[in-house]
Amino acid sequence: MNTYRIAVVVGSIRRESLNRRLADALTRLAPPDFSFHHLRIDDLPLYNHDDEEHPTDAMQRLRREIGEADGLMIVTPEYNRSIPGVLKNALDVGSRPYGHNAWEGKPAGIIGLSSGACGTAMAQQHLRNILAVLDMPTLGQPEAFIGYYDGLFDEEGNIGPKSRDFLQSWMDRFAAWVRLHGGRR
Repeated sequence: MNTYRIAVVVGSIRRESLNRRLADALTRLAPPDFSFHHLRIDDLPLYNHDDEEHPTDAMQRLRREIGEADGLMIVTPEYNRSIPGVLKNALDVGSRPYGHNAWEGKPAGIIGLSSGACGTAMAQQHLRNILAVLDMPTLGQPEAFIGYYDGLFDEEGNIGPKSRDFLQSWMDRFAAWVRLHGGRR
């Protein structure tokens, strides 16, 4: 059976990131024909137009791994009512040089977790604006602004019972979105 290869971009690089835990738990809700690979973004140099002619190994790796993906799942916290700088940097690095946007046409799903009452609503809105200019078809519904609570994850790291149905429906819609817009490997 062929699989859809999904690149996972987590906007937090903290070792104990709740968004990384959410990403890992979501992959367990995916259909069996989906596989997931986390993109490493913490080693990318800050985007600099001067570096486009001589990209670093990390920049080349990121672009190659984006190219190998059939879709993207972006899981991000909210920092100061926007996306984390490390995520914005990865989006910039992957979109350059001009005319070689690795993100172009890749179907995306956005979700995020924070400790605040608004979840990651502002970060996700800003991210939608960026993904639009990168020409990435982005899942519109259901929106998923997850506020952290005790019990969100069970002892094995799976989604707890209170949120399982909602997050399963998000994953089902994301999988359908990738099938509709993504290339099959």
